[in-house]
Amino acid sequence: MLLLTVYSGYDAVVFATGMRSVAVGIASVAGAVLLLRRRFHWLLAPLFLTAATGLLGESFLLPLLCVALFDLAADRRAGTAVSCILASLGINAILTTPSSLEDASPYLASALFMMGCVLGGLWRGSRRRAVQLLADQVEHLKVEASLREEAARIRERARIAAEMHDVLAHRLSLIALHTGVLAARSDDLPDRVADRLRLLRTVSTEALTDLREVLYALHAPEPGTDQRRPAIGQVNDLVDEGRTAGQRIGLLVEGTPEMVPTTHRFAVYRVVQEALTNARKHADGATVTVRVDYRPPATSVEVANTGGQPAPGAIDSGYGLVGLRERLTALGGRLQVGPAGGGSWRLTAELPHPVDIAEDRSTA
Repeated sequence: MLLLTVYSGYDAVVFATGMRSVAVGIASVAGAVLLLRRRFHWLLAPLFLTAATGLLGESFLLPLLCVALFDLAADRRAGTAVSCILASLGINAILTTPSSLEDASPYLASALFMMGCVLGGLWRGSRRRAVQLLADQVEHLKVEASLREEAARIRERARIAAEMHDVLAHRLSLIALHTGVLAARSDDLPDRVADRLRLLRTVSTEALTDLREVLYALHAPEPGTDQRRPAIGQVNDLVDEGRTAGQRIGLLVEGTPEMVPTTHRFAVYRVVQEALTNARKHADGATVTVRVDYRPPATSVEVANTGGQPAPGAIDSGYGLVGLRERLTALGGRLQVGPAGGGSWRLTAELPHPVDIAEDRSTA
């Protein structure tokens, strides 16, 4: 802006005479200030420069006017910019009154130059808006991805809570059943023991009722999802289902599942389920190898598949592994997923055994 102002002033000093050069210099400075301080009003600078260009000569203040026209077009005010062009040329033509086509040629050149600035402003404004739109879309996608990841974590936590509800409900039911049987034979027991048994039965029954009420909402099925929760030894059934669906799956289980916590068995089921699902989607027809090791010091799962073609029509949400990682992290484990070379893919998970279980197994 400073260079354009200096250029306009220099042009006036060289080509204008007398008070006209002073007027052009003042108009240049005033126009530059108005362009820099647009908070006064967006139309003030274009109107001033249009009037000054028409009255003092289009060649002196033309650079500053072109800047104003460029800004107008970039801000989707091309109609106002064209009106300013016509007004400045019209005022100047009336004052100078060209008598021939040769005298009118500078006006035509100025008009073409100013229209070029308007077209450049339209392109600049369109590009700026397109870039801003893309930036907004990227930001929205980031927010959406973050929300989807959080939703996947919440779903996995809800699934874990529902699984624990099943386990705890079963064990509390056993406690209530056995204490009820003992309480029914309280005639053979001391009064204090009978009272304790009745209290234990009451507390276990109330705890079971409270647990069911608190976690009842977690059993509401989500549309389009498989709501079956794994039972002990159901990994074999999961592999059999995959084989029935046409997958070539090899299974190797080492150790005893009953010697690890129930949470580990549920996690193993979820790891195998997610890995087989991904293999079916992204490597249709590939050979899948599943290895589960329950032996100390950690429960480990490894699922690897050879290369294959994506299944037609497969839709991948991309957030199953997010929930799986949430589950394993909550249990102190870790999950690794990535290529294994030659187009194959491997998923490994590891869950360390609790200290008391590891010690019992080592001393057994």
